[in-house]
Amino acid sequence: MSPRPQYSPFSSLYSDLLLLLSLDLAFRTAPSFLVCSLPRSPHFQRGRETMTRKCGVLQRAALWFRLALLLLSSVGYAAAAGGCSSVAFPSNRIYAACSDLPRHSSSIHWSYDSAAATLSFAFVAPPAKPEGWVSWAINPTADGMLGSQALIAFHQPDGSMGVRTYNITGYASIAEGPIDFNASNLAAEYSGGAMRLYGKLKLPAGMTVVKQVWQVGSSVADGVPQKHGFQPDNLQSKGTLDLIKGAISPSGGSTNVKKNVHGVLNAVSWGIMLPIGAIIARYLKTFKSADPAWFYLHVTCQIVGYGVGVGGWAIGLNLGSKSKGIQYTTHRNIGIILFCLGTLQVFALFLRPSKDHKYRFIWNIYHYLVGYTVIVLGIVNVFKGLEILSVDHKWTMGYIIAVAILGGIALFLEVVTWSVILKRKDARSSSNGV
Repeated sequence: MSPRPQYSPFSSLYSDLLLLLSLDLAFRTAPSFLVCSLPRSPHFQRGRETMTRKCGVLQRAALWFRLALLLLSSVGYAAAAGGCSSVAFPSNRIYAACSDLPRHSSSIHWSYDSAAATLSFAFVAPPAKPEGWVSWAINPTADGMLGSQALIAFHQPDGSMGVRTYNITGYASIAEGPIDFNASNLAAEYSGGAMRLYGKLKLPAGMTVVKQVWQVGSSVADGVPQKHGFQPDNLQSKGTLDLIKGAISPSGGSTNVKKNVHGVLNAVSWGIMLPIGAIIARYLKTFKSADPAWFYLHVTCQIVGYGVGVGGWAIGLNLGSKSKGIQYTTHRNIGIILFCLGTLQVFALFLRPSKDHKYRFIWNIYHYLVGYTVIVLGIVNVFKGLEILSVDHKWTMGYIIAVAILGGIALFLEVVTWSVILKRKDARSSSNGV
């Protein structure tokens, strides 16, 4: 038996944790350096105690930022925790490795015996409809549907679950028949809205990387699975599986990697970091002791977010230039608008009038309008991107939860801010009355 591949939903989180710690260190030290190491100009020399207090406020603000970042990252971790490793099988079915597949909310579980060249596996996926079917196949000659040696699970005419084999030679209706691999221990079950297809295949000696194709359909007629849909998920449910290393490579190779990187960068920047920066600016500046700490936190968050977003935007342009005949006009146009408005905001920082300048009020209106427009369009475009990528529903829900958390924090701080403002107003009225 081959050694168990070290692969699980949590194994990829170690690198994510390192990234999180790096971001934490950056946001903890950069603003502190900006404020606490300011040159001793007359503007900032208000005494040692004043500077110490401001540095303390900054550090507390950075702590709250880190806690929010940790909370948001835990959403993604929780989503990953519900992956293939959480699938429970009967006690007589144990597999050495598993991997979540990028389409159809499916997963593949397997054990590979290199000495006997046998592959025991379980494929888990919800059918398109309860009366539909699921399929997993190996294609020894190509990387698509034609030539694939398929096993399809569906409800048999007597109502029981069963598995049948098909050699896919065309796009017309399929016919049951033998496949190129000796198949045994075929079985299937349906529970909890998902079908589980079990089997054991005898592979050619030395075949440790297989080209897999998986699919789901919505109907079966007279014991024959009918055609599946032709949505992006259906057309892209293929790739390679390394039985030794446990590595999954989706169809499309580097293009799919770029799409995922594009999505992650833009979701983190336009969809999370910029809203956090806006929250910092709107609410921390209410507290006099947070000045100028809130400003440097705000600028740091927005500039880093803008830089990350521009990187994601550039990858999107590259992907668009390579996708001949495939256009996502709305997503692309919103992305271009975001880049233009974000760039204007960065340049506006260098043209910011002083607080007592006659044009400062006009600049503030411009800054608020453009900033909030960028935040709204950024969040909208993240959802557009998630729809285009056809990601699992859990990732969309994860982002919805992240936005809801930020919205809840903003609502709470809005109440706190107005209470502080009203108390100050009452205090001034009382002092004037005296």
